[in-house]
Amino acid sequence: MLIIILTAVCADAKSSPKVQQLRAQAFKRAQSLNNGISISWLEQTWVKQPLSEEGIKKTDLELLKKLGFKSIRLPVAFSRFEAEHIPAERVFTCIDKVIKQCHTYGFKLVIDYHYGKLTDTNYLTETPKIIALWLKLTQRYKHENPDDVFFELYNEPPKINPKVWKDAAYNILTAIRKIDKQRTLIIGASNYNSIYELSRFVRLADENIIYTFHFYEPFFFTHQGAEWVGNQVATTGVSFPYNAENFPALNPKAKGTSGESNYNLYKIDGNERSINDKLRIVKNWADKYGVPIICGEYGVYNKYADPGSRCRYIKAVRVALKKLNIPGMLWDYNSSFSIFTGKPSVKSLSACMRDAIGYSAAK
Repeated sequence: MLIIILTAVCADAKSSPKVQQLRAQAFKRAQSLNNGISISWLEQTWVKQPLSEEGIKKTDLELLKKLGFKSIRLPVAFSRFEAEHIPAERVFTCIDKVIKQCHTYGFKLVIDYHYGKLTDTNYLTETPKIIALWLKLTQRYKHENPDDVFFELYNEPPKINPKVWKDAAYNILTAIRKIDKQRTLIIGASNYNSIYELSRFVRLADENIIYTFHFYEPFFFTHQGAEWVGNQVATTGVSFPYNAENFPALNPKAKGTSGESNYNLYKIDGNERSINDKLRIVKNWADKYGVPIICGEYGVYNKYADPGSRCRYIKAVRVALKKLNIPGMLWDYNSSFSIFTGKPSVKSLSACMRDAIGYSAAK
């Protein structure tokens, strides 16, 4: 009898008007982030003094507005700045400026905690540090309109125990909620915001969350030649979709790595159908729990992939996301995944990339 009563109470709670209102609000806010793009600036750990650079300029925002982008994701390497003893106020001042710019030009903004140090072994000491940072941010920005400014708790949690990450995420979430109950928070799964980990994730007990994932499938294509990844992506000259006639030989460095198995699978993975099938995995998960999701990153490393393939891939993902009603954000504006062929401008946006991102000068 007790079990029946508890079940009835839980079911009633889930269907309460307040819960439904919060959930509808989260879905609406998720859709408002569609057609977004990340601007790599405050996450560039390889730049000696990124805060001394101007960062996002008026011309950048005018260009993004013209191209039809609606939201901006701002990755910030908070832990790096802290390690270098850069005062938090200097970093926050840069964020203040971006928030003001986004208000001026009508962009939604996601503030993203980038390049954290969380692991299976240090989470008991690292999680409080992350919470301390978020408490400062939340206190500073709690009066910003929650329809316009979003918090992404932690970019790409590494390949750690999913239970460890869920506990850490819940603790961060709980701390933020003590200060700001209205803010919509963005949370992904472990293994670098993997679609597969998200499909196994059990949603958190909070209705005001958008769940994020990053989509770079097939990784063999999107990250070909990426030096920071390693030998598994050493094979370059890979086109999209798969074409047997121009498919390159496996780079010897990739032998014995996951890059070799990915090489053999590319004839199956390197096409639009595979993209649709893989995105369906997270869509099914979201439908199961009745929660909003967003593709927080997708794109192609531009050093080795040919321009035509990059365009075809980006368009294929954008179209697939639209078909499944999943909002998406490109990575990125002006760094190694840039959609431009040179300095950002309409002129340096190729005809095929204009088509890929859905831009028309006639708009």
